[in-house]
Amino acid sequence: MSSPRSTSRDIALIAIFCGIVAALGVVPAFNAPGSTVPITAQSLGVMLAGGILGARRGFLALLLFLVLVAVGLPVLSGGRGGLGVFAGASVGFLLAFPVGAYVTGWITERGGPVYHLPWGIVANVIGGILVVYLGGMLGLMGVADLSVHGALVAVLPFLPGDLAKAVIAALVARGVHAAYPGLLGEGRRRGRSSSRNVSAV
Repeated sequence: MSSPRSTSRDIALIAIFCGIVAALGVVPAFNAPGSTVPITAQSLGVMLAGGILGARRGFLALLLFLVLVAVGLPVLSGGRGGLGVFAGASVGFLLAFPVGAYVTGWITERGGPVYHLPWGIVANVIGGILVVYLGGMLGLMGVADLSVHGALVAVLPFLPGDLAKAVIAALVARGVHAAYPGLLGEGRRRGRSSSRNVSAV
């Protein structure tokens, strides 16, 4: 069972990383030729949240971010917000953000309580790129009526920049975990404790 202090810290970290993702929206977006989905810095926040906070807290940070978007706060790149953005071509990417953060965090946690740079990069690529791209492609196929090939071609311009983000996020995460050891260990211990509690019921 989590202590009030631990719960308060989790809430604070979730709110902070939600704010970081929103702040990354200040970085100007641009559209690649032929693409209807803007290239933004906010996918970097997905990798940072998962890689630093772990699966559960990373997921909740991005879920909170989507709630802020839905209620109309202009936290997306370009000052966008509101339910209308969920009807656009980028909806698949947005909905994949919490899932991508969770997968990034889950893979990162499997590497142990000490953050390892190569493992972190792999986690960022799988969760922050592959998972988010899959969601984005599904959104493009549903909203823009693209074929699988067309959706794949549409997301490929994002790849070089996102690979760079995966490395940057891993470097940042390594620095944070070196300064504040135990962040990932807390998530793993909490998960094991929850499993024991369920088994005991």
